[in-house]
Amino acid sequence: MKTKAVRLYGKKDLRLEEFELPQIKEDEILAKVVSDSICMSSYKAATQATDHKRVPNNISEEPIVIGHEFSGEIVEVGAKWQHKFKPGQKYSIQPAIYYEDGPVGILSAPGYSYQHIGGDATYVIIPKDVLEQDCLLAYDGPGFYPASLSEPLSCVIGAMHANYHTKPGSYIHEMEIVEGGKMAILAGVGPMGLAAINYVVSREDRKPSLLVVTDIAQDRLDRAAEIFPVEWAKEKGIELVYLNTGNVEDPVKALKDVSSGEGYNDVFVFAPVTPVVEQGDAILAHDGCLNFFAGPSDTEFSAKLNFYNVHYAYTHIVGTSGGNNDDMVEALDVMSKGLDPAGLITHIGGLNAVAETTLNLPNIPGGKKLIYTHKNLPLVAISDFAERGKTEPFYAELADLVAETKGLWNVKAEEYLLANAPEI
Repeated sequence: MKTKAVRLYGKKDLRLEEFELPQIKEDEILAKVVSDSICMSSYKAATQATDHKRVPNNISEEPIVIGHEFSGEIVEVGAKWQHKFKPGQKYSIQPAIYYEDGPVGILSAPGYSYQHIGGDATYVIIPKDVLEQDCLLAYDGPGFYPASLSEPLSCVIGAMHANYHTKPGSYIHEMEIVEGGKMAILAGVGPMGLAAINYVVSREDRKPSLLVVTDIAQDRLDRAAEIFPVEWAKEKGIELVYLNTGNVEDPVKALKDVSSGEGYNDVFVFAPVTPVVEQGDAILAHDGCLNFFAGPSDTEFSAKLNFYNVHYAYTHIVGTSGGNNDDMVEALDVMSKGLDPAGLITHIGGLNAVAETTLNLPNIPGGKKLIYTHKNLPLVAISDFAERGKTEPFYAELADLVAETKGLWNVKAEEYLLANAPEI
């Protein structure tokens, strides 16, 4: 079978090509890719190429397919896996596999390390590495884009699970956020912050009683409050507060006042900004846990922490960088039960837009750029659908469909796109 894919040959050398896939082996699966969400990690891989720890050294002769946040349908199943998978099943993939015999050892990953699997392709071969690690995950929910976003949502889920607390007189770490506690998400109205709000409020097993979300841009806070209203959170037993820390003289005092002076059990920092990290440290309650979620690009990034409180108030810090397989399974489960991660998505495009978008990703504002790999579409912001719709009926219809969900991407819009967008 022929596939079309965006392949990496060297630093910033991405090419959209058509080539023949080999016949699958008994321990492999042939799959159709429907959607892929472009990640900043793909930008790093594309710009670093063989300097990247997951990219093989021989890509100039054996290029790899990029993209690792993808979903689609199974087409053909090798004999070894027919007891578990069948054609027509929808899937997602946990890309961070750890397989000692992979192309680059234990760091092998779809989207970085393989010639025949990556999200930015029309068809792929899922190798035994993925299957033997249980990293091919069935998805039974609506649409395809939620499964593509299960990987970024799993990062949020992993962060919540990674926080820990202790009891007086014990050094045992009790994992998870505090049930009924007070939580703050700082710089929390970007795409990943919106995913965190959605997950925290929607959880059934463990919730804070207070969730304070901050930013310094009122329009972004207003947009977050429109998507996730305080009334919605109240119905689920959570007091949700949006606070503009750019409008107050003393952000730490303002945050503590909201917590009735007690501080916060769980604080998540969603931007690699020194003052924000220091705010987070300053508002921790006794035994409070600060999770530094944002990944800095500056290897010397640092901030001041109050070590008096570390010693006497048992405050502590953790950092998370992605979710594991269990987190992916949970992400797919909560989405199949109704959690919609569409707040992550700000742009839609086709496979033809991948190379340029990936290489320019740091300069493109907004959140996730969602690619439909069988389509030929420019990268367009969802907020621009209505304007383009004045001259292009295709975008006019998409604008009407996303208006039904407050400007967010949705399954109806996806179905319309898949039925009406031009093929690649």
